[in-house]
Amino acid sequence: MREPRLRTVDKYTPPYPLNRFPSSFPYNLAKEIVFFLATRHEPRLEGEDWEEIFARVIGANWQPSNVGLDDVVLKQCAWGAKTVKANKPSVSKKIRLISGRNSPVYSYGDSEVSGIDPNELGEKILEIWNERVAAVRSKYKHVRTVVLVKSADLLELVVFEHDTVMFDNSLVSWKWNKNNNLVGIAKNGKTLFTWQPHGSQFTIHQSIPNDRLALQIKPPTKLDRDTVLKSIKFDKSWVKVL
Repeated sequence: MREPRLRTVDKYTPPYPLNRFPSSFPYNLAKEIVFFLATRHEPRLEGEDWEEIFARVIGANWQPSNVGLDDVVLKQCAWGAKTVKANKPSVSKKIRLISGRNSPVYSYGDSEVSGIDPNELGEKILEIWNERVAAVRSKYKHVRTVVLVKSADLLELVVFEHDTVMFDNSLVSWKWNKNNNLVGIAKNGKTLFTWQPHGSQFTIHQSIPNDRLALQIKPPTKLDRDTVLKSIKFDKSWVKVL
């Protein structure tokens, strides 16, 4: 549903429309990635690296969250930042977003999940997610997820956003698959969620929008350690043995 127009409530406008990044965003993101590659021995960019980079590029605050849905904050906007690997990000259509550990044992006190009806268990798993989203949405006007789909060498990237929403379990049916994972399936047969009983990992199956941002980056020359140390005039006087 669209948000209703309210005369008596000041509605906060986000810094930019959903998935319509500022014109400077691609260049500034590429600059961050080039610096990252030039100063690292391995092109291993993890979740917290992406959170920090995204916050810096849009001028927001990076404040890592236990919930993982509001790691980046700019006034009344909050983002959860996710990274996903792909062989060819620019042609990828679907990804799986690891979205937390939803444990019915912890949240509901269930001692054994294997004996619970799949639909009852799935409802509990989805409700844990919905409660997290509701808690964050009570604090911020806009809550989004920003996803970085990355190649192994970080030279091809895709970035997109979507609203972080709660899900209606009445539209989902749950069953165990051949790998003994619980999957949530829409009425049209599309797989929406996967839950692993060992570790309670909850995954959302996400389509990549056509209007995503796709980048290719020229590989930079690696900065030599000795050259860097020499440029900052490092010597023995920097060290005091206690």
